[in-house]
Order: sequence, then C-alpha cells, then structure tokens
Amino acid sequence: MSVLPFDDRDGVIWYNGKLVHWRDAKVHLLSHSLHYGNAVFEGARVYNGKVFKLAEHSRRLVKSAKMLAYDLPYSVEELDAATKLVVAENKLDSGYVRPLAWRGAEVIGVSAKGTKVHVMIAAFPWGAYYEQKAIKLVTSKWKRPSPESSPAGSKAAGLYIICTLAKDEALAAGVQDALMHDYKGRLSEATGANLFLVLDGELHTPTTETILNGITRQTVMELARKRGIKVVEREIWPDELAKASEVFLTGSAVEVQPVGAIDGREYPVGPITQQMIADYHALVRS
Repeated sequence: MSVLPFDDRDGVIWYNGKLVHWRDAKVHLLSHSLHYGNAVFEGARVYNGKVFKLAEHSRRLVKSAKMLAYDLPYSVEELDAATKLVVAENKLDSGYVRPLAWRGAEVIGVSAKGTKVHVMIAAFPWGAYYEQKAIKLVTSKWKRPSPESSPAGSKAAGLYIICTLAKDEALAAGVQDALMHDYKGRLSEATGANLFLVLDGELHTPTTETILNGITRQTVMELARKRGIKVVEREIWPDELAKASEVFLTGSAVEVQPVGAIDGREYPVGPITQQMIADYHALVRS
C-alpha cells in the first residue's frame, strides 16, 4: 500500500455534487458524525478502469444511511455517475473507491435532527490488502453485537471501532488479522471481511444476523454454486474450525483471501480456495 498520507495527495474528490481539489476536501471539527459515529461508507475495487458491481455498492450506501435514519441527497444513479466521473478524472485504471456520507456541524448533541447530510467519493490507487499469500488470524476478545444493539446490515462507521481494536491487537500479536465471534459465541467474521470454511467439500459461511452481507460474499457464493459446490449458510461454532480443510475470507478490499492459520492451527490453500480465487479474478476483470 502507498505510504502517502490520505490528506495530502494530488487529484480530485467528488464532494457534495462537484469535484474539488484533493487537499481542499475538508470537514469541520464539530461535524456530528465525527463525534457520534453515524457516518456510512462503502469500499469498492476498480479493475481496468471500472468499479466492480458499482450499482450494488451505491444501493448499499443508500440503504446504510436509511438504517441510520437519514436519506442521502443523491440517488443511486447519481452516485454511480459521480463515481465514474471521479475514477476517470483521477485516471485510475486499478485501485479503490471510498464513498462516505456524514452528518454536518449544524448541531452538537446526541440527536442528529437538523444536521445536513454530506456525501463524498474518493478514488485512489491501492494494491493488495495483505502482503501474505495466506494470512494468520487470532481469535479476538471483541464480539460482534446483537442485532438488537446495532444495525448490523449497515456499513456504519461507528460499528467499526471494535474491528479497529481487534485488528490492532492482532497486528501486535504478530499476525495479520483477527477472527471475531458474535454475542452468542458463534463464528462471525474477520475485522473487515466475511468468513468461509470448507467442510467435506462444501462451503459453509455464518448467517448474516450480526454481520454485513458482503457483496463479495454474495458473488463468491454464486461462483461456487456455478461450479456445483454446495453453499451452506448457518450458525457455525468455534469447535468446527478443527474440521475445516480450508478457510478463506472475502471482501471488496481483500477479494478472496486464503487463511493459513487460526490460533496456531494451520490450513492449506486448497483446491476450492484456489478455484474461488481464479473465478473471482476472472469475473472482476471480464
């Protein structure tokens, strides 16, 4: 990944309906979302100058905001057009797109009533999420909350604080990411990617009760079914990791990422994982 700070770059950012110079795209320190975590965001990959499943990402951004009780001032079609514009203006052939919507600085206090909704879209070069071919995970003490305690289907900024804590603890432990359980103790996901286990030649993945139903997750499930691989969505418990022959993660940022070890237990990069990597690579570049 680039070492350039994200507030000091060349290029343009789409900000509330117009393109602004990268360094001029700023928000006020008293913006409501900065204090209360009610911003929503997206992350999508650019391949050969095109954003993979752009409309799906734009629709999810709109949905995320609605789940946090506000509407975006732009339609899905307008967001799609703005994304294409900022990718083209930044001459981005491959990389990453980060849309963000947030509440402004009109009021300060727990209630967000009366705040203006802002939207920006940035696009920038970005390489592989991990440097390793097969990453190592450790189980985190932080758990995904009950759906009665958080809007799990929303890609809300405030929900990611436990992910940051878990990820940084994993890095401090010398591994690449953390595996999280949910409030019931079931297997959930990594800090920014969905989880898949290969069990007896089938793909098993946790239900979406407490996690984001990732666009890449859905894509890989479709690819697996086309290959005749059975896909099972269900409750999965930690002791089942001992039975898994392969483990991998999926996400727009991580794509299809093999997991080589969890808490010291090793897993090979097996044939199903390799097939899903190849099929996903071919699809996003088609």
